[in-house]
Amino acid sequence: MTLTLRSFTGAQIAPHVEALARLRIAVFRDWPYLYDGDLDYERRYLAGYARGDTILVAAFDGETMVGASTGMPLSDHADDFAAPFDGSGIDLNTAFYCAESVLLPAYRGQGAYAGFFARRETHARALNFTYATFCGVIRPEDHPRRPAAHQPLDPVWRRFGYAPLPGVMARFNWRDIGEDAETSKPLQFWIKAL
Repeated sequence: MTLTLRSFTGAQIAPHVEALARLRIAVFRDWPYLYDGDLDYERRYLAGYARGDTILVAAFDGETMVGASTGMPLSDHADDFAAPFDGSGIDLNTAFYCAESVLLPAYRGQGAYAGFFARRETHARALNFTYATFCGVIRPEDHPRRPAAHQPLDPVWRRFGYAPLPGVMARFNWRDIGEDAETSKPLQFWIKAL
């Protein structure tokens, strides 16, 4: 299986929204997200990515998207992230938000994840952003669905130069697999100077 990374920006993302939506639902079903995804919601949410200074870095096996990562100015998410960044010393207008990085399990270990970060950071630098940031889901150590062999990605993120941003947490609601209603989940922001 050979992976090819391709980057798309702004309106170029529109033709890839459907594949990205399906990929997010498939990968986010796994730990730590446990997301019981909804295709209509995903399509609506991702349609907003096809504009402005956004980027989609997609991993393809032939013409099939098997992984993807997105990014956009953090200020595009001001409604969700302004409050968590209050008092952090980071101006939302100086930070580029690296959103999801999703990759089907069969394609892991081939360097796509490093390529996702590198291409998003290059894009952010070209737009003169000072920081790159993302958030990771926090689940309790004793969560009943936590896989025994789970290895946190924290060491990988640190190797890429990111560190947790103390006290900067977001909360998002989604429905976990097997649950009837959405619940709020905490997410820790990580940051890197570009």
